[in-house]
Amino acid sequence: MAQPTADSTRIIAKEVPHNMPMLPIVSTVVFPYNVTSFSVHKKQNIALIQKLPRADQIVCITLQKDLEQDYPAGAQDVYNIGVASRLIHQMNLPDGTIQVAFQGLTRVHIKRLAKTAAGFFTAELSPAHTTGGYDDSPEMQALIQTALDKFETLVSLDTSYSRELTNVLKMNMKGPGRFADLIATYISFPVKVKMELLAELGCKERLALLIEKMDEEIARLAVDAEVRTRAQISIDSAQREFFLRQQLRAIRAELGEGEGPEAEIEKLKEKLEKAKLPPEAAKACKAEIDRLALISEASAEYNVVHTYIDWLLALPWNEFTQDNLDLTRARAILDHDHFGLDKVKDRFIEFLAVLSLKKEMKGPILCLVGPPGVGKTSLGKSVARAMGRKFQRLSVGGLHDDAEVMGHRRTYVGAMPGRIIQALKKAASANPIIMIDEIDKMGADIRGDPAAAMLEVLDPEQNFAFVDRYMDVPVDLSKVLFICTANYLENIPGPLRDRMEVIQLSGYTLEEKQKIALQYIVPRQIEAAGLKKKQLAFAKEAVKEIVHGYTREAGLRTFEQRVAAICRKVATKVARGEVARHEKVTITAGDIFSFLGQRIWAPEEGIRKPEIGIVNGLAWTSMGGDVLLIETARFPGDGKVSVTGQLGDVMKESVSTAMSFVRANAPTLGVDLADFKKWDIHLHFPEGATPKDGPSAGVAIATALVSLYTQKPVRGDVAMTGEISLRGKVLPVGGIKEKVLAAYRSGIKQVMLPKGNEKDLQDVPKEAQRALKISLTQNAIENIQTAILGLKPLPPKPPAAPTKPLRKAHVPQTGNVAPPAPPA
Repeated sequence: MAQPTADSTRIIAKEVPHNMPMLPIVSTVVFPYNVTSFSVHKKQNIALIQKLPRADQIVCITLQKDLEQDYPAGAQDVYNIGVASRLIHQMNLPDGTIQVAFQGLTRVHIKRLAKTAAGFFTAELSPAHTTGGYDDSPEMQALIQTALDKFETLVSLDTSYSRELTNVLKMNMKGPGRFADLIATYISFPVKVKMELLAELGCKERLALLIEKMDEEIARLAVDAEVRTRAQISIDSAQREFFLRQQLRAIRAELGEGEGPEAEIEKLKEKLEKAKLPPEAAKACKAEIDRLALISEASAEYNVVHTYIDWLLALPWNEFTQDNLDLTRARAILDHDHFGLDKVKDRFIEFLAVLSLKKEMKGPILCLVGPPGVGKTSLGKSVARAMGRKFQRLSVGGLHDDAEVMGHRRTYVGAMPGRIIQALKKAASANPIIMIDEIDKMGADIRGDPAAAMLEVLDPEQNFAFVDRYMDVPVDLSKVLFICTANYLENIPGPLRDRMEVIQLSGYTLEEKQKIALQYIVPRQIEAAGLKKKQLAFAKEAVKEIVHGYTREAGLRTFEQRVAAICRKVATKVARGEVARHEKVTITAGDIFSFLGQRIWAPEEGIRKPEIGIVNGLAWTSMGGDVLLIETARFPGDGKVSVTGQLGDVMKESVSTAMSFVRANAPTLGVDLADFKKWDIHLHFPEGATPKDGPSAGVAIATALVSLYTQKPVRGDVAMTGEISLRGKVLPVGGIKEKVLAAYRSGIKQVMLPKGNEKDLQDVPKEAQRALKISLTQNAIENIQTAILGLKPLPPKPPAAPTKPLRKAHVPQTGNVAPPAPPA
């Protein structure tokens, strides 16, 4: 093909070379016969320009498909239609870029690309022939005139276009194709729209598309003009009002009256507009503002109304924090802050997972039930940190007035909203995490029942329109995540308990306590005592000694107090100079006595010598599990049974059931039936000040009675639990994990559980299962024979010899005659 000459303005499609450098751009589109100037920034394009002669070099210019892409990777990243263009000017700029000007020559097809060593592409091309370029039909003339009219309208609407452009167009109407390209060059269309016009090879279709795009641009400009006109009217009105108010302020300042109540009313109205309250709340707030404008500042009612308006405007009606739904990050935070508690963590992860799939959902109402010191309250803070939500804690222990929850009516002096609304205001978010602590310790008296007031707060079907008595408008609590904590589930009223998802938390094993102590508690208390980690350390054996000898609890609260005491004593020694500041103190098991004094709990206290009539039972309490001693004693009498230890009705019935079972199976159990009539029995359950109830001590009571009647000792290293039936069946009971952990902490060697509780052993830590021998029984006789040493059934009595029946003497039935006296 012919090489380009110096004067290449008249190059036609057949004279375009087959191969030429390609310049991909993103900022504009070059049309044939039109000159376009732009800056070259990308290093590959700069390398291309630098390789070219100063002028007259022809390159292929096309548009990148992805405008954000740094540089095309191949032909798939650029449009296949480009324009062969002549470089007519270039100028290097101080910032390293090059300003260039190109004149478009003709459209070309890009067939394939080849990358050069300098990093830019060369393109293999073929001519892109247009159709209808010489069409002079009436239809084409009508399209041209329509396009010209549209352009005139567009120029009249947008002041950024010069009015001379219309005259330039009229003087350069050289065919429909060139006319359409010229208009497309002048109008500030998006580059994708310009590329769409460039790629259209039919001149008639290109004109029709151009008219369509100009119609869209005209419509947009018309809307913009209307908006600007309205805004100008609004601004003019606002400016007039502003100037009048400025004059009013100046007049008041001259009179020494200050701003006056009108300014306060205006401030409240501005706040109302910005707050975007729900319709009902906005209506109430506007009515109160209008009412406030009519009240004198000296009136007592002025402050009441003003305070109510402040509360309405202060609530976060539409302010939400963005939830962090990264499940891996959330689990890592929960594991970092708390050891164990997998059930609770899994529940929160499930909530986040559902929230990530379903963006709109009601917050669950969770209730964490467990003994003190297991981390219920602090867990709420970790959940808030993991989700990125605000956190507020309410302690309702000892609450007796339902107005604390529902708010006071505004008719009362000093009325204010309830604690739920106050928590929302403090959180400054409509979707915080609110922890309601000690919900099982709310009371009720003549002032109301706060537990009943909580029903609306904690009911997902109602709390989307919670009405506080003070606010008197619906407040949406459905996005709030409520977490309640309790020690004793039975103290929570049934209707309130049904509205919550209860998650039971148990105590910790020794292994878990050691990990928690060394990972969390010890570093925290070292810092609290003003020491550094390099100054104080605790050996594992020291932690074990504190757990065994100085604490006996399901949680770690007392343990933390003991560790804090040791840290303070070490800090005292450092402050006095007894220990050098750079010296590291390591607390061993042998040092504990010098810091904490005599052991509170004797070693292996749970292992007693075998004793008659004393059995280790297992009990569940709000503080966790506990070993419950059952003591019995007998003394001559006529078979009476007395029970002490502040027992409930169910436990008293268990004593009666156990006694009936023992009497019914006396020979098998080695008990003489005559003993039931000649001995009085006393059963006592120590710690008499503590109420006790429940059926789970039934099998232990039966074992104690058999031991007492047979005078055979019961093993001191065995503990048992289970309800007993009249037939001696051992029935399943609750609280198995807590009871087994209590036996483990007390040094018990063997635990006897009902067979029906075998499924509950999966919740018992493996550490406790390894240390204990766990026996599953179905009949109370198995428990009795295992626990009582030397027990043997009574030998069967020989049948009695037949006796001659006595003949009945005849007694006359007359008057008051006495029967004859028996012979001496």
